[in-house]
Amino acid sequence: MNLILLFQGDFLSSNHVCLTGRRLEHVNNVHRAKVGDILRVGLLNSNLGQGCITALDEQNLEMDVLLDQAPPPKLPLTIVIALPRPKALNRVIAAATSMGVARIILLNAWRVEKSYWKSPRLDEYNLLRQMILGLEQSVDTVLPELRQARFFAPFVHDELPGLASQTLCLAAHPQASAPCPMGLSEPCTLVLGPEGGFISNEMLALEQIGFQPVNLGPRILRTETALAALIGRLY
Repeated sequence: MNLILLFQGDFLSSNHVCLTGRRLEHVNNVHRAKVGDILRVGLLNSNLGQGCITALDEQNLEMDVLLDQAPPPKLPLTIVIALPRPKALNRVIAAATSMGVARIILLNAWRVEKSYWKSPRLDEYNLLRQMILGLEQSVDTVLPELRQARFFAPFVHDELPGLASQTLCLAAHPQASAPCPMGLSEPCTLVLGPEGGFISNEMLALEQIGFQPVNLGPRILRTETALAALIGRLY
């Protein structure tokens, strides 16, 4: 945890907070902090700053905080990603958040197992927890927009063109002939399929609304690996 993320409920006054639970355990066991130490803190969806520990024991951590720094800017990037295996979902959400993706959309596809949509890892609380872990890792405070699109065709035909308007539209696909571009300065909407790629009808639907198929080379990568590689190339 590179950032102690604060919530409105932590505040006892305008500049004094009290923390318990996981964050307290981390400060005690990892930071091994003591009264008077300065920690990097940030308020969810607000500013970053510093917290000076005023009281610390096994039950509570109290700090005086000064939140006077803007969080890092988000990437001008929307990721539309076919719902990954439940075991990989947490890693994908945390990684995309830590890399600064502005919007994440979980999409259905023919090669997405129906059982994936019944996974408890899609619970709102779990998804929020993974985004918080990503923020703590990357020293950010602003949550990405996250939503689910459980029906491929209606989303692609009716919603995606508007969401992707005035952005570079790319669809990562193992069989694409064009390489993924590098070093963008413009907004981008990137669609990433299942590990085996989208089926031909799905790729055709994406191409018909202006998405260019691109590849990362001859290797088939796991979703979380491909995601990191793609974002690294694009920005």
